[in-house]
Amino acid sequence: MQLHVIQTGETLSGIAGAYDTTIPAITTANQIDENDALVVGQTLVIPVTGRFYWVEPGDTWGTIARRYHLSASAIAALNQLSLATPPPVGTRLHLPAAEKIEIETNAYLEPMAGVVSPHLQAAAQEASPFLTYLAPFSYHMNADGTLTLVPLDNLPAIASAHGTSLMMVVTNLEEGAFSGELGKAILSDETKQDALLDAILAEVARVGHFTDVHFDFEFLPPEERENYNQFLRKAVDRLHPAGLLVSTALAPKTSAEQVGQWYEAHDYRAHGDIVDFVVLMTYEWGYSGGPAMAVSPIGPVSEVVDYALTEMPAQKIMLGQNLYGYDWTLPFEPGGEYARAISPQQAIDLARTHNVPIQYDETAQAPFFFYTDDQNNEHEVWFEDGRSIQAKFDLIKDRGLRGISYWKLGLDFPQNWLLLNDQFTIRKHTRTRR
Repeated sequence: MQLHVIQTGETLSGIAGAYDTTIPAITTANQIDENDALVVGQTLVIPVTGRFYWVEPGDTWGTIARRYHLSASAIAALNQLSLATPPPVGTRLHLPAAEKIEIETNAYLEPMAGVVSPHLQAAAQEASPFLTYLAPFSYHMNADGTLTLVPLDNLPAIASAHGTSLMMVVTNLEEGAFSGELGKAILSDETKQDALLDAILAEVARVGHFTDVHFDFEFLPPEERENYNQFLRKAVDRLHPAGLLVSTALAPKTSAEQVGQWYEAHDYRAHGDIVDFVVLMTYEWGYSGGPAMAVSPIGPVSEVVDYALTEMPAQKIMLGQNLYGYDWTLPFEPGGEYARAISPQQAIDLARTHNVPIQYDETAQAPFFFYTDDQNNEHEVWFEDGRSIQAKFDLIKDRGLRGISYWKLGLDFPQNWLLLNDQFTIRKHTRTRR
């Protein structure tokens, strides 16, 4: 697959010719209409095998090979050129596809109003071939250890048709917010813990498609840190013999001493030792109630990953990744209007509608733009594109991580799935003890 950033004056016809492909192949891959104007700065994924590279001054066979983690001899052979002669400047080289690596993937899906909407069912259907786990969000634990069930509708059938497992997500959500007091009520009472685990096993038996139980306990009181660790040990002792994996969601910490109620009860080292894998919630630096910025800038994301690697093996770490961006109304005022969540496709449509170019922050590795609405309000938009998701894929490869976990399905980002499928083999699971 090739990433191509639209420059002024470019056309789909010219781009298709440059890459020896067709306009329908490009429009289908990127889910765009060939009659829509291209947006300057818009990233397209070009569906070709491998990629093309135009030789620049100073390039050698060795520098090109190292840049793309390929063999110089393989590049020369594919292009019927000799390694004895430097590649001519301006020559278009066809680079072979890199070898795929195997990872695990997860995507959360959040039913609303007690049903899985047709839109979410379609999103699950589209994504399931590329997923190890599909995670309906969420089963709410109650103060007595019982569970409030999440609607599943035909999600088990959709997942099963593609060899995808269901992940059972259990949270301390109460009335739409994470409750530290609810978490404490369970974690400080072994009888209630036993009741919760009994309820989990009963639901696993009823549904029959879960391979992992995922605990997403957030905003726990700091003093519950060791109680949470002990609960996870008990959960593993109960769930592993039933053929279930156990995983947790972790707040994005950069040190063991990080303060704040979101962070302190999450013990990276203990979770790395106890559970089968973790999901790092490496997003929401730019969030709906905060100032405009990239949702998952590569620098802070990398810092969280690198800290996690000091506490647990890489193969226990799944990188959290947003499938959305935000549209902020300016100027930002604390406590003021919340930003609107939008999909990458919606972001491109906004830029096209308002005839503004998409810019790219090389430090954050994220696209953004500004526009003025019909009421003369200024807006700032940050979102994801092929370049930003590629930066995360490169991080996964470089650090040897277990995989990636998406929050959440229902927001269109076709480029993500194209690039994921091009670069990775997705591991699938059955109900056996790991």
